[in-house]
Amino acid sequence: MTTVDRAGLTVASPLAAFVEEQVLPGTGIAADAFWRGTAALFARFAPENAALLARRDALQTAINAWHDEHTGQPIDQAAYVGFLREIGYLVDEPAPFTIDTTGVDPEVATIAGPQLVVPVLNRRFVLNAANARWGSLYDALYGTDALAPPLPPGPYDADRGAAVVARAKAFLDEAVPLATGRWADWTGGRPSLRDPSQLVGTRGESLLLRHHGLHIELIVDRDHPIGRTDPAGLADVILESALTTIIDFEDSVAAVDADDKVAGYANWLGLMKGDLVETFDKNDRSLTRRLAEDRAWTTPDGDRLTLSGRSLLFVRNVGHLMTTPAVRLPDGGEAPEGILDAVMTSLIALHDVKVARRNSAAGSVYIVKPKMHGPDECAFTDRLFDAVEDLLGLPCHTIKIGVMDEERRTSANLAACIHAVRHRIAFINTGFLDRTGDEIHTSMRAGPMVRKADMKVSAWIGAYEDRNVRIGLACGLGGRAQIGKGMWAAPDLMAAMVAQKAAHPRAGATTAWVPSPTAATLHAMHYHAHDVFAGHATIAATPAPAVETLLTIPLAGGTNWSAEEVARELDNNAQGLLGYVARWIDAGVGCSKVPDIDDIGLMEDRATLRISSQHLANWLMHGVCSAAEVDAALTRMAAVVDGQNAGDPEYRPLTPDSLAFQAARALVFEGAKQPNGYTEPLLHAFRARAKAAAVRSSEARVPAGCS
Repeated sequence: MTTVDRAGLTVASPLAAFVEEQVLPGTGIAADAFWRGTAALFARFAPENAALLARRDALQTAINAWHDEHTGQPIDQAAYVGFLREIGYLVDEPAPFTIDTTGVDPEVATIAGPQLVVPVLNRRFVLNAANARWGSLYDALYGTDALAPPLPPGPYDADRGAAVVARAKAFLDEAVPLATGRWADWTGGRPSLRDPSQLVGTRGESLLLRHHGLHIELIVDRDHPIGRTDPAGLADVILESALTTIIDFEDSVAAVDADDKVAGYANWLGLMKGDLVETFDKNDRSLTRRLAEDRAWTTPDGDRLTLSGRSLLFVRNVGHLMTTPAVRLPDGGEAPEGILDAVMTSLIALHDVKVARRNSAAGSVYIVKPKMHGPDECAFTDRLFDAVEDLLGLPCHTIKIGVMDEERRTSANLAACIHAVRHRIAFINTGFLDRTGDEIHTSMRAGPMVRKADMKVSAWIGAYEDRNVRIGLACGLGGRAQIGKGMWAAPDLMAAMVAQKAAHPRAGATTAWVPSPTAATLHAMHYHAHDVFAGHATIAATPAPAVETLLTIPLAGGTNWSAEEVARELDNNAQGLLGYVARWIDAGVGCSKVPDIDDIGLMEDRATLRISSQHLANWLMHGVCSAAEVDAALTRMAAVVDGQNAGDPEYRPLTPDSLAFQAARALVFEGAKQPNGYTEPLLHAFRARAKAAAVRSSEARVPAGCS
């Protein structure tokens, strides 16, 4: 790839052209000034970034040595925790404090509701997610298993339709009850509500209602096929659904070079400018998708009420570990990718905060920062964002931070991490998958871990989820910032999601991740059923579990598994590895619905891969299984994954010589020495090889003399 010099940085030509021709115009920032400032920023922060990564390695080396010294001995929890304090893995708790973040949009601070996470490289998914602020409850119930019996095949089923309407009206009875009677008996006109203030707008005969801060639209259309059969002409019930969406540059994308990064930045630019468009074919029709317009209503007082038609968008940058060939530093080394993301995504967001305010009415930029280890790394990011604001001429703390509480050193020092970013924090969120991967890797040498399914009932995981909410509330996040919970990974199992994910609002979470716009609409019902903010006082009155419980290592403790149990666990891990890696390496797909070993489609990203690879590496290290048994499992599961993808003409079989198979194997056999057990270094290396091979193959097919 060709490069250009910009203020001593070697910048990939596609990135330089994108910045100078598409991003900078309209921002008021000259190209020379931007590149000089960016070069100075790299010079200042890249060495510190490297030092923080070295600190991670030093702590891991010390922890490995401690476990080696105590091999075969039961862990003395007091001595273990004392050791972690001695080496600085655990820090002192800060004095009680309250965050002072300002300029936070209500969708983040004062309204509780679902959140989507979507890979930035898929424009169609990005637009679907951004437009998922509003969703049809009728469609969500009719088209999923959330309503029994399951959806029958064939044309519209009138009986199921009637059941959908009945369920939706029962929901209205709970969220916006009438003064007398039930919504099933409503025949139209302005209804008499038990709480008249819940009626906040009208548009023709249609109504806009509000409950727990969330809006509900009743679409009255007597000419609609459904409306003309309804006594009130009710054609649909629309719920305000995905209040916020995270546009992801990290775990759900496969971005390994400058072309990939520019494609992602271009989609983010389209969102910030409001002109992102995608045209695609569906059912033999060409469809064009673009961002939804705002929705306008007339208030009971006759004023105009305008509501956003789109989710409030966050952007997730990559963590501190990875570097990118899109920019090389004066010494020839690759630039830290997280620093480049901070600069680029903030620069692009100027088209919103300085021009249109289509996304953040408060004029903020919301960046989710993943995979930070402890308060020093949080403080580093805070200073980095200060410098980016100075570079771009933004007021201090315009850039808000979302802290992913997904690494062991962060969850063990969560209050100190929040304190380090207390002026700009707008979000904390648990991430069970990455947190489990780090749990395994940090204590890799302590002994064999429990089976993956048993991780979910381990002592540490309950303490982790509980501490996240209680510490967040103690630090003043309630009513000022989001407190989030993780993903429901099975997009086809909506009945189970509706039954189980109600636990997140009840636990005090003001948001939780869902895998699709439809899931967001169904999950929105949970925030009507439970007033999250009203429950915070009760939750906050209970102290958080002790850090000693959080740091209880999930060791198997003398369990004597049968050969069949070991083989089943190996197969489960191997199938998950191969099913995901095949798409990542060969197709460059970082997140998709991947069938698990039982053929249940799960939305997978790199975090899942981290658990599977680390779990296999741990069992291999401690002799629960042999290298030959792992290889046999990979071979068996390669055939299974090939069969699961038999209908995909672009799929490449997983042979021992295939890059995807080699990558999966490397993730296991080299897993114990990967930095913090991350999968990115190996995935990037193998994906780059796959892209290079595809280019060579394409060039070989071009006849001589053609261009």
